[in-house]
This record gives sequence, structure tokens and C-alpha cells, in this order.
Amino acid sequence: MRLGLYIFAALTLIGIVGAITYTVNPNNYLLEIMGINLNLPVSVWIVLPMILLLIFTVIHMVFYSLKSYFKLKKWHRDAETLDDALYWSMVQEPKEQKYAIAPIKSSAAILGKANLEVLDTVEGLSPRLAKVVNLINKIKNGEYIDLKEHKMGKVFNEGNPILAQNRLNRLEKDDKFVEEVMKSSSSYSAPVREKALAIFAAKESFFKARKYAKVFDVKNFFVMLERVNAEEDMELTSEIMDDFIDGLKLTCNDFTKIAYITKKQFRPDENLLLFKKYQAANPKAQHAYLYLLFEYELMDEVGAYLEEHDERDFIKGRALYALKKANKNYKIEDLVDINAICL
Repeated sequence: MRLGLYIFAALTLIGIVGAITYTVNPNNYLLEIMGINLNLPVSVWIVLPMILLLIFTVIHMVFYSLKSYFKLKKWHRDAETLDDALYWSMVQEPKEQKYAIAPIKSSAAILGKANLEVLDTVEGLSPRLAKVVNLINKIKNGEYIDLKEHKMGKVFNEGNPILAQNRLNRLEKDDKFVEEVMKSSSSYSAPVREKALAIFAAKESFFKARKYAKVFDVKNFFVMLERVNAEEDMELTSEIMDDFIDGLKLTCNDFTKIAYITKKQFRPDENLLLFKKYQAANPKAQHAYLYLLFEYELMDEVGAYLEEHDERDFIKGRALYALKKANKNYKIEDLVDINAICL
């Protein structure tokens, strides 16, 4: 029963009892308590215990109602906190939460250390959770979501796998974003940088890539060189080549493969000058330079170069040189695979 209705019913009953009593006996009754004389109608003395009972009953009901109210408020607060904890766990940014109800705290505390993965749509979720589940499922399915448009731009920290996947999805559809990642590579996670670089290397020319030479790795540098090898117009010059070589950690085999490609791209004198500079700065380029000397049939230069080095160096080159001196019509590829010259 509602408190207001109860009070109304109790007061009505008291009024009826008092009225009937007054009708039966309208006289007063004198009561002395601690020297104080109380002269009240009999009807008042009859309803007075009822009034006291009503007062204490109302106090009792108000007390337990307030107690239940504050307990229910705690449950509501914890339900909101739990909803918040689920949200942050689903976006894989778990946060510690404070709970007032012990049974909830003992179980829900794990959400502060856990990432939740929703495998399918879920019915009956709160609007906030339903929205984030829908967005995450779209991202997993390869769709790009503008997080700022959904007021989630600051939800994800750098390195978050959902944010990374969303950016990977965007790279597939937005060439401008590819170059944006290239310009500010340090602002993006490794998977995003790697995919942007792979897409860029597969599409753009060396002329356009020159300003991003410092962010290139060996693998994607060779992706672009293979396109040169396929006779695409990559706008490669010796100056641009220098910019890339300076920023890459190349092996002996890498230099040899570069020489194999550039001999078709550059003039012999230009290519030799380029690799002469490389071998002077980096011993790993020496086999590539020797390879070019053989390719251009510069036997005198080959002999002079071999004399400058220890006789234990360039064993295969020395063997070919000996055959050449004996007027044998061999090429270096006849003795060894281009990819095994350094071995």
C-alpha cells in the first residue's frame, strides 16, 4: 500500500472511531501525570493510542522505504557503471570501475582487465551498447567508419586493434589517406604504416616516392624496382636512387639485385659511377660494382679492381676473369645465379 493512501485510511478510521465514541460518551476524562492534569474528552483518549500507532507506523515505513530507495539507487548506479564497463571492454579500452554492491563488484571487476569480442548481433542491449556493437561489426566486415561523425574520435587509443582495422579499411578505399599516413607515419600503428607503404609502393612512381624515402623499407623499395624491371615509367634517376640507398640497410645481395635492374635503366657510365660511389661507402656494394664491370665488358677495370683486393675476395669473379682472359666467352650468369653472387 502506498504511504499516502495508508495515512488517509488510518486518519479516516481514527476520525470514525473518535466520532462514534464522542456520540456514545461526550464527557471528559481527567488524567494526572507527574503533577500535570490532562482533562480531555473520552473520545480523544480512545483515539490517542491509534494516533501514536499511526505516527510510529509512518516513521517505520518511511525509514525502510528510504533504506530500500537508497539501495535501489546503488543498484541503478552499478547498472550504469556496468554498462560503461561493458562499453569500454567492447571497444578494447578496458577501464577500472567502482561498484557499490558487493555481488556486482566481485564479478564485474574483471571487465576492467578484459576485452570483449561480440561475435554476432545481440538483441535487447542499451542504445549505447547496441550502437558500438553495430559499428565494430561493420569495421570487422571491412567497412570504414568515420569515428568523429559518430562522436567516437577520442574513444580509441593509438594501437587499438579496432582503430587499426578501421584505418586499414580506409586505406583500401582512400588514396589520399594512404599519402596522409606516409606523411605522418609516426602517428600511426605499425600495421597501418606497413599497409600504406605497400599500397603506395605498388602504385606510385619513384619521383613521387622520393620525399618519403626515409620511411621506405627494403621490401617495398624492391616492389618499386620490380616495376622498373617490368618496364613501367617509374621516373627513377640516379639522384633519386641515392636518396633511397642512404636510408636503407642493404645486403650484398640487395645491391647486386639493384645493379641487375639499373643496368637496364641507366646509361653504363652513369650506372658505374653510381655503384663506384656505393662500393666506396659500403663494402656490401663491392660485388655489385664488380658485376657491372663484367656486364659492361670492362676487363681492364676488372683486373685493376681485383688487384686492389685480397686474393681470397671475389672467388667467383676471379674465376670468371681467368676464363675471360683465356678468351672464353662466358658471362657471370653462366657461372652463378645472379642471386648467389655474394655467397
